[in-house]
Amino acid sequence: MEKSFQRSALLVTLSLFFFSIPVSLSVPFVLFHGFGGECSNDKVSNLTQFLINHSGYPGTCVEIGDGVKDSLFMPLRQQASIACEKIKQMPELSEGYNIVAESQGNLVARGLIEFCDNAPPVINYVSLGGPHAGVAAIPEGCDSAFCILMKAFFAVIYSDFAQDHTAPSGYVKKPMEIKNYLEHSKYLPKLNNERPGEKNSTFKDRFTSLQNLVLIMFQNDTILVPRETSWFGYYPDGASSSTPVLPPQKTKLYTEDWIGLKTLDDAGKVRFISVPGGHIEITEEDLVKYVVPYLQNESLFSSEHETI
Repeated sequence: MEKSFQRSALLVTLSLFFFSIPVSLSVPFVLFHGFGGECSNDKVSNLTQFLINHSGYPGTCVEIGDGVKDSLFMPLRQQASIACEKIKQMPELSEGYNIVAESQGNLVARGLIEFCDNAPPVINYVSLGGPHAGVAAIPEGCDSAFCILMKAFFAVIYSDFAQDHTAPSGYVKKPMEIKNYLEHSKYLPKLNNERPGEKNSTFKDRFTSLQNLVLIMFQNDTILVPRETSWFGYYPDGASSSTPVLPPQKTKLYTEDWIGLKTLDDAGKVRFISVPGGHIEITEEDLVKYVVPYLQNESLFSSEHETI
């Protein structure tokens, strides 16, 4: 009788012990490529597979429309709407998922986080070279597809035609034309809760629900002007692009907490990371160091706060 009681007590103790251990969650991730990219592109597909292999978690690149063409010419508000519907139709994401986004794909990702109703929760969000605070100018000497398209429309970037027919028009923010930008840009002012009298608390609530926000800036980025936009840093309103850039903590978006960046930062949930290389030129070593941990279980409980 005594031995039977001891065995029962041992079983109860062991059960309590095992149930006290955090359950390992298999959290998938999705990747959004940048301007001029597509999921079938070798560079994008290799990145997706690399992150799957090194994190040990399932992941997929989510395509918007037909890839390259729509990344250039489909307005970002439409791209974000398509992403919203696609994500809600992926049952494997229903309990929550992580996001990795490249360049322009970050504005699709953020639109998904802030605008998408009845969507599964985003847990960790890793941004690679995202133009979060906008781009102010065309890079000198640049002949990429991005720069060619920007040159063709830059003078009339706030026209309805440019806003409705080019993706980058949605995040061009000319510091010396703030009034025009706020009135006629159809995407970034809404995404960043910039318009006076039109602050949407729901967008802020959804953004601050993230467990971790990882903002990676490339030290030799010559595509994004300024490169600090990857951290939400930007020029002061009314200044020229030769004016020193405000660090994110000195911008109104941060100090007035328009989208909750300060709230997340105060909670130790933001990492401002700087890595060598040009735009979206990240080494495998840095991917393993700065991206992979946020695709794995332990990052769900991370409160690490680091500025590099």
